[in-house]
Amino acid sequence: METTKHDPLAAQDADGSGGVLDKRYRALTLGIVSVVLMIAFEATAVGTAMPIAARELHGLGLYAFAFSGYFTTSLLAMVISGQWCDRGGPLAPLGIGVVMFAAGLVVSGTAQTMAVFVLGRAVQGLGGGLVIVALYVVAGRAYPERLRPSVMAAFSASWVVPSIVGPLVSGTVTEQLGWRWVFLSIPLLVALPLAVMLPALRRTAHAPAPEDRAAMDGRRIWLAAALATGAAVLQYAGQDLRPLSVVPAVIGLGLLVPSVIRLLPPGTLRAARGLPTVILMRGMAAGTFIAAESFIPLMLVTQRGLSATLAGLSLTGGGLTWALGSYVQARPRLEPVRERLVQLGMVLTAIAISGASLALIDSFPPWIVAIAWCFGGFGMGLAISSIGVLMLKLSTPADAGANSAALQVSDALSNVLMVAAAGTVFSALGGGAISTTDAAGHVARAASHPAAFAAVFLPVAVIALFGAVVAARLRPGKTP
Repeated sequence: METTKHDPLAAQDADGSGGVLDKRYRALTLGIVSVVLMIAFEATAVGTAMPIAARELHGLGLYAFAFSGYFTTSLLAMVISGQWCDRGGPLAPLGIGVVMFAAGLVVSGTAQTMAVFVLGRAVQGLGGGLVIVALYVVAGRAYPERLRPSVMAAFSASWVVPSIVGPLVSGTVTEQLGWRWVFLSIPLLVALPLAVMLPALRRTAHAPAPEDRAAMDGRRIWLAAALATGAAVLQYAGQDLRPLSVVPAVIGLGLLVPSVIRLLPPGTLRAARGLPTVILMRGMAAGTFIAAESFIPLMLVTQRGLSATLAGLSLTGGGLTWALGSYVQARPRLEPVRERLVQLGMVLTAIAISGASLALIDSFPPWIVAIAWCFGGFGMGLAISSIGVLMLKLSTPADAGANSAALQVSDALSNVLMVAAAGTVFSALGGGAISTTDAAGHVARAASHPAAFAAVFLPVAVIALFGAVVAARLRPGKTP
């Protein structure tokens, strides 16, 4: 049975008219879209500037931790944000999260050593974790149920422009002004829109009623800290294939597994019907797509000889079709078949990953990746947005924050683990650079073994296809 949920805008929305850009919601919608734009642009632009920053700071040895530091601290912040939102509403964690995100960018942008740079990335992760959960709670508290699919579509659409222009703008700024300006300019992008959003946020996304407020659970925060620590230790172990790496791997798993079991809704790991499967599916969808996408540019450069720019552009279509898929799922007539949309999305993702792997065969043109990724992006738009809508639909006001946090933890943790596992398998199967020489003995080309790429793509495609089967359990079971 679905959970009946109090809608704070029921009275104002009694006529059922207007959309997310109606004057009642316009300022709030534009504000939260601007915040997502900031996060999206950071994600696409910073990756371009990161190699230059690491080289200039003489910190290539800490390069991986500049990424893992962000994701690790975000896991902790997501749980804190969920608790915070359930206790006092999303306004405080959203505002403080944006400030911390911006502060982390400033720390990294002004860093004189790689250690300080990594510290800034960790502060960014804390801010990003607070913000992303609070945004989901805003969607649940500030908008009526009929508009929530459109809000999720707006979230996805906010990634389109950054995914297209982010690397180009970042590369130009890095070359002309220096990598530091990539980090220092991003906070300015959201200052004015955030100021416009805050008054509307105060009016609509208010704190829960006293009887609905959940107490802060210190035990969950400690579990989140253990989860983040375990993920970091496991990533460290995965980067070093020596026998002694078994020790940190065991320690990481010992911290991570019990924490996951207690932080996610009961029954998540066994795909219990309803909310547990919703949470599980978010991880399966995001993890499979990101794990494959992380290795596609490398495959195109090393196996097919494409430039880094062309390899990156091969993924651009996926950003456009992701927004299209999210737009399609927001159509009211598709609401009764939302679970089927998730299944279709997972099937399309599996087909896209398998199709992209065909570029490993020389008889297939490399542009087959661009076509395949358009299908994958459309599938992710259907699945990810629908999963967010289902989570809000199955949440009460008292647990909207905790469930939003669980959704994001599932997403982030799956990304970390699947990418780390893919990287470990890739390295173990000869994925490192292999130099080939010409007749004169000069290095002609650096390539990676095709089997290493196949060992990444095919398993995640199978997991995505299995996700389509698991998605049949999204609908809650009937209660007697």
